[in-house]
Amino acid sequence: MEKLAIHGGTPVRTSPWVSKYMGSEELGAEEKARVLRVLDKKRIFRYLPEGLETSEASALEEEYKNFLGSTYALAVNSGTSALICALVAAGVGPGHEVIIPAYTWVATACAVAIVGAVPVLAEIDSSLTLDPADLAAKITPRSKAVIVVHMRGISAAMDEIMAVAQEHGLMVIEDAAQANGGTYRGRLVGSIGQIGCFSLQQSKVIAAGEGGMLVTDSEELWQRAVLYHDGAGYQFRFLERKIPAFPGQNYRLTELQAALSLGQLAKMPAILQRTRENKRRLVERLKAQPKIELAPVFGTERDLGVSLVFFVADEEKARKVAEALTAEGIPSFQVYDSRARDQHVYVNWEFLMAKRDPWGGSFPWNLAGEDTRDYSPSTCPVTLDLLSRAVQIHLNHLVTDGDLQDIEAAIDKVAFHLL
Repeated sequence: MEKLAIHGGTPVRTSPWVSKYMGSEELGAEEKARVLRVLDKKRIFRYLPEGLETSEASALEEEYKNFLGSTYALAVNSGTSALICALVAAGVGPGHEVIIPAYTWVATACAVAIVGAVPVLAEIDSSLTLDPADLAAKITPRSKAVIVVHMRGISAAMDEIMAVAQEHGLMVIEDAAQANGGTYRGRLVGSIGQIGCFSLQQSKVIAAGEGGMLVTDSEELWQRAVLYHDGAGYQFRFLERKIPAFPGQNYRLTELQAALSLGQLAKMPAILQRTRENKRRLVERLKAQPKIELAPVFGTERDLGVSLVFFVADEEKARKVAEALTAEGIPSFQVYDSRARDQHVYVNWEFLMAKRDPWGGSFPWNLAGEDTRDYSPSTCPVTLDLLSRAVQIHLNHLVTDGDLQDIEAAIDKVAFHLL
């Protein structure tokens, strides 16, 4: 086997790797026309009474309802806003606990603390999503909800999670920010729990720079989310409010952001068909490599195919493998590098580790008569072990068969020398 590129050998690949973005790579004439249409209308605020029937945000909500088969949808200005509105809609607040996976974007934990509830960390399994058994183990009398994160395009084990939640009376909020269009046993993620949340940030499957969506089949949950996303209650000027008034925020989506997102759902099936098929073929090829480990769900229906993750023996090997693959022309990274500050891994959520609020105190943890909820690297050791041994490569719909061959060749080469 030829010498590794990191040691002076010839790299497997010298051409640039594909973009890590998906939806934004497909922005073109249709999106330009939609944005220009909004500018021509000079109607950039959703709730202007004149022309309400032509609202871009309303049309985007209709697209999501039709796509997911949900009864209600609410467009908001970010995925984080969608999570906060979902928690408020679910009645989560001071005195409650919300169980979240220890591997997710920091916004999941922030949303819980912002509404005055205490985040409770649960382990992930090799799918990179919430471990249903540890979810059950973390339930206390204060548990109000669980946020299930479909991480890295992998749908969580929803049947098992829904069973645990139903047994203990927990609300299930799905965070599908990284898995828009994903499925679990034929059902679209985001439509399985009581509330589903999506992000339209640039790195997501559908991209508007920023933006979010909340879906539900409950009119009460939807109305509570609507009121919290807009404390002025604009939407209730055009429909009957059936819930008591309470203070809200301003998480409204602009007409320009909505216009940029419109129509992208129609493109998504073709995009995801390519990513799924690429991932399936790649996983089949890599099964022949005995020195790496692949989770059983990778390359299956639960996998959108937006990244490749594999496991090696330990943290040091993962770091060296990622560096060597990058030198071979396949940009790679160790999922949890203890030297880095990646905000997807719980130990790097500084505010949570310190139980610190924006005012220098310890809200909401100080609400408990006896605060026994502590956070440390030992809180979720299984998660840290898995992520420290994991190596990730970004994929998208533009990956070719030649790119897949380069990945396989680079992994085989690096495994021969380092594993």
